[in-house]
Amino acid sequence: MNDALVNDARRSDAPRRDTRRTALVVGASRTLGLGIAAEYLRRGWDVIGTVRGDRPTALHALLDSSGGRLTVESLEMTDPAAIAALRDRLAGHTLDLLFVNAAITRGDLPIGEVPTEMFTEVMLTNALGPLRVVETLRPLVTPTGTIGVMSSDQGSISLNTEGGQDLYRASKSALNQLMRCQAARHAGDGRTLLLLDPGWVRTGLGGPDAELSVAESVPGVVDTVERHHGAGGLHFVDHLGRVVPW
Repeated sequence: MNDALVNDARRSDAPRRDTRRTALVVGASRTLGLGIAAEYLRRGWDVIGTVRGDRPTALHALLDSSGGRLTVESLEMTDPAAIAALRDRLAGHTLDLLFVNAAITRGDLPIGEVPTEMFTEVMLTNALGPLRVVETLRPLVTPTGTIGVMSSDQGSISLNTEGGQDLYRASKSALNQLMRCQAARHAGDGRTLLLLDPGWVRTGLGGPDAELSVAESVPGVVDTVERHHGAGGLHFVDHLGRVVPW
């Protein structure tokens, strides 16, 4: 995580608008999730960020400087009971944005060499877990609010002309399809559904040779979410607001 976003979130002269709006950022302990939480704090939002376990994280380091606008919750996203418990703890909250950030990869193996346990782990974390969060926490989102999920252009079937990263690509395609199902199931709902491609970012997953730093990607992701506020429907877009082909 580039320190620029965290430092901006700490600045007392950072823009403070729309202070009554609340974002829940699931998976906010580091890199992109941390950057998104910090960016929303910088923009004056109230932020609830989730982390795994009870150990202090970089998100906790923002508590003292947040002016009470940051709440940190613990969540193991692969555990349905933990998701339900979070919903119960947040029962008195109204969310303008639910943003789910989760992704793991376990190396670039041809699909025939992927162990069953690895396949299950990646699909659970990258596809099933995020949609369980969306299904469970959806009622907390305002009728015209936004539900965003971090996807990837590697989940695009039409863009896959080179192969590689079989399991990761499949998990993101599954995520996209499940969001399609979500949109169809709730057709006519006023909430906006977004699948966000952050670009190729220098994280543990993106690697050191990636094109973008976290600080370069995150403001565009947040701007794209903001531009789609109130649009309704499902959109697959990147950090610059460009449509990503399915």
